[in-house]
Amino acid sequence: MSYNFDEVVDRRDTGSLKWHYSDDTIPLWVADMDFKAAPPILNAIEQAVQHGILGYTKPTKALYDAIINWHGSRYDLALNQENILFSPGVVPSLALMMNVFTDVGDAVLVNAPIYTPFMSKVEQNGRTLITSSLQESEDKYRLNLVDIEAKIIEHDVKLYLLCNPHNPGGRVWTADELNTLLTICKKHDVAIVSDEIHQDLTLSGYAFTPFLTLAAGYEHKVVSLTSMTKTFNIAGIKGSMIFAKDAALIQKISQQQQLNDEYELNLFAYTAMRSAYSEGSEWLSQALEYIEGNIDLTMQYFAEHLPKIKVMRPEASYLIWLDCAAYSQDDQQLYNALRAAKVELNAGIKYGEEGHSKMRLNVACPQAVLIEGLNRIHHALSTI
Repeated sequence: MSYNFDEVVDRRDTGSLKWHYSDDTIPLWVADMDFKAAPPILNAIEQAVQHGILGYTKPTKALYDAIINWHGSRYDLALNQENILFSPGVVPSLALMMNVFTDVGDAVLVNAPIYTPFMSKVEQNGRTLITSSLQESEDKYRLNLVDIEAKIIEHDVKLYLLCNPHNPGGRVWTADELNTLLTICKKHDVAIVSDEIHQDLTLSGYAFTPFLTLAAGYEHKVVSLTSMTKTFNIAGIKGSMIFAKDAALIQKISQQQQLNDEYELNLFAYTAMRSAYSEGSEWLSQALEYIEGNIDLTMQYFAEHLPKIKVMRPEASYLIWLDCAAYSQDDQQLYNALRAAKVELNAGIKYGEEGHSKMRLNVACPQAVLIEGLNRIHHALSTI
């Protein structure tokens, strides 16, 4: 079946976080797509509604099988039912991990720039935030492994929060990079929580490596977090998974979830998750092809019309990291100019000081919408 990603769906006045404006602003910011979800998922939800009884629901064998088969066939990640817990979202799970692996005051390490909740959840939970800046080389981010180890030693870091694929830079960390990180963390007894929510959005030419596939012998200190919501554009249906392979660790996480009452999903989340992983592969394949076309279009547009923007081409996801320093060194001026042109991007400074003069651009929308948004970006930066 062929899916139409050129269809423009009016999302205004629907309660959409992304399309909340009262005017014709084009939002190219928050990380959801402007594509209809895969028909098998919509059909499964419709069937649940048509059944007529929306009662308490628990995970089924079919759901576990769908999760296990998806991750095993795509990433060679061997899971069984005992390795899987459910959570309302990856961000709540990040907060949960503070209580699983650390105590109040302990140091937690992240790489900056980074998706904002990596920093905010550390601080909100009374932990000490330690950052190691990513290094930019050949238009991509790289881990500063020397600095990472030095920060771990200096601050007695207890937990390392990894973002793979990286948000906002779009890097898919290689197996070699991950193995080196693992060696450092094992040496200093640091727990690792890997946010892998963008795993299924890895683009052609790159290979995603789940951290758990490397963690043999250290599985009591490694957790992976992921979800179907970004992959299949169903973020409004809250639901995610926690993977761990050590029985004692799974039990500890489960006990912490019980304390917070964060271990159940609703009927629609379970339904969407099962359908996505068992029936969604063709939709995802076509969506990724369309997204790559939009990335190509965006790269070409900037090269022709705004050549002073440094563009970090993503290796995964539909988010493009833009360095706009040649146009403005004032983060607020940059954001205001774009908003005045009725286009919104994520301000890079929200991702840490390393995001100064940068913006995050979401290209997961029909090409007609993207082109109009790019034209507005061109107008905004040309008038600064």
